[in-house]
Amino acid sequence: MEIQLVRHATLRVTYANRTLLVDPMLSRAGELPATPDTPNQRPNPLVDLPVTAERVIAGIDSVLVTHTHRDHFDQAAAEALPKEIPVFCQPQDRDKLAACGFSNVTPVADESVWEGMRFVRTGGRHGTGDIGAKMGPVSGFVLRAEGEPCLYLAGDTIWCEEVERAAAVHRPEVAVVFAGAAQFVTGDPITMTAEDVVRLAAACPSARIVVAHMEAWNHCLLSRAELRAHLRERKLDGRVLVPEDGEVIRF
Repeated sequence: MEIQLVRHATLRVTYANRTLLVDPMLSRAGELPATPDTPNQRPNPLVDLPVTAERVIAGIDSVLVTHTHRDHFDQAAAEALPKEIPVFCQPQDRDKLAACGFSNVTPVADESVWEGMRFVRTGGRHGTGDIGAKMGPVSGFVLRAEGEPCLYLAGDTIWCEEVERAAAVHRPEVAVVFAGAAQFVTGDPITMTAEDVVRLAAACPSARIVVAHMEAWNHCLLSRAELRAHLRERKLDGRVLVPEDGEVIRF
């Protein structure tokens, strides 16, 4: 298995001899407005893609969309991706993706099998209280295939009962978390904080963990340097990886 962090939540995952593009957000730096009601009002994305959008989508076999907030699926991706490519998503996003012209959309209610690869949908919470409710449904996905490690893509979620349950049930060997401690001016974080990452590491004691969703969107306030320092203090820096944009990790 190979995971390339492209930028933010966009990943190229080579798994079971297939390449999946996860949460494609392909806009140029500054092309989208800032998320409102956040401390940092810089336009999004904060940084450019490390390679061209054409190279990001070259050779992919399918697309996995955890949810359709614009930092996970944007208009640039909708326009650039081939409309016949298999797209996997949570059931709530099927109609939106079909409306974008995609003709091969598979909503994963519980699980789905494709090309020898099993997708299992898991739950999560995109924040707490009223803010979490307004953020709408989000999902994670567990991937399994013969000869490959069990991969858990947690999605846009804080540490919560659903994540704890997914870790206990699926016992992933590799987990990808979307961190950044994204936050509005009021309320709690809506994605994982540094301490949430530590909690997941404790719940998956034998897993390697890859942290994405960092330093590319205006409401993600936790920096890579801050997270790495926190992980060093907890003696987790050897097991929890915080890659740079474009970096490739092989398992």
